[in-house]
Amino acid sequence: MATLLSLTHLDPARFDRPDVLKKLVAAHRRLAELKGMAASMPNQGILINTLGLQEAKDSSEIENIVTTHDELFREAAVAGTEGDGLSSAAAKEVARYSHALRIGFESVRSSGLLTGQHILQIQAALEKNRPGYRKIPGTVLRDGAGRTVYTPPSPEHLPNLMGDLERFINDSELSSLDPLIKMALIHHQFESIHPFYDGNGRTGRIVNVLYLVKEGLLTTPVLYMSRAIVQTKADYYLLLQTVRNLGHWEAWVLYMLGAVERTAAEGITTIQAIKDLLLDYKHRIRARHKFYSQDLINNLFSHPYTKIEFVQQDLKVSRLTATKYLDRLTADGFLRKRKVGRSNYYINEPLFQILTGEAPPMDES
Repeated sequence: MATLLSLTHLDPARFDRPDVLKKLVAAHRRLAELKGMAASMPNQGILINTLGLQEAKDSSEIENIVTTHDELFREAAVAGTEGDGLSSAAAKEVARYSHALRIGFESVRSSGLLTGQHILQIQAALEKNRPGYRKIPGTVLRDGAGRTVYTPPSPEHLPNLMGDLERFINDSELSSLDPLIKMALIHHQFESIHPFYDGNGRTGRIVNVLYLVKEGLLTTPVLYMSRAIVQTKADYYLLLQTVRNLGHWEAWVLYMLGAVERTAAEGITTIQAIKDLLLDYKHRIRARHKFYSQDLINNLFSHPYTKIEFVQQDLKVSRLTATKYLDRLTADGFLRKRKVGRSNYYINEPLFQILTGEAPPMDES
């Protein structure tokens, strides 16, 4: 069994080194800029929806749950409706990540805490069941030669380990470390405890951003580090293991601070592009169409794909009226209509491209 020490045993002074402090300042600067940029959006809920979907895709890809943007956006657009029946199992699983993130955010925002119970709720939403902590040994990690390199703690130790982690997360008196350094430590400890049957990695990455919300470094969960981790996946797993083997916490913290800095910079660029596009659509639709409303703009930017049913619900209009609005916006070039199976989707193509760097798929011939 792996022996995990409480994070309170770490001497904060070990991180008082020039390389860590320099990276810490840079990460905080970018994070503050991201927080300000997000606050400048008229409707921050748009960011949770759109950026949350992208994070869901990237975080799930780390666990080899791979879907296309098209499948994911269609799944998000039909959630709670009959749907087209063509979404893959992976797309459905990825869409649950976005739902779990929202559940966690609402819990943290209302309570000001990030508790073990909140983490259980997040994992339950991800997996669509409520198994609680695992009752069997965790997945043994092996190297390329098949040698065991890490064995997670046995089930009987999980309640105490998670309770200790919960106290470290919520009790600021237990450690004088900077919150960004604490986030890095919390993530490593959670991944090493490996408390669940499945969904540990994705749950842990949700905990990252929710901890920053809890600490007031963000007001909405818009720092999504999964893309940075996907791009450096080998380093991520190597550094996780290096801490376990050699106690090299400093290298792990530097890696995570770098991921925060890069991700925040990317987020600033993405949010500015969304904001510019939203204002452009707002001015041009208002100039051309009497049916313009803020609710309509919110609908077109909450997801890259919308449907007639969504416009009906959000604008409180009939199906006939919603169809007329969407078709007129399509004729004017604001949207592109795409039929998949029995369903019609209306795609905000510029938003799709901002989020993915790709052009949306064309209609199937």
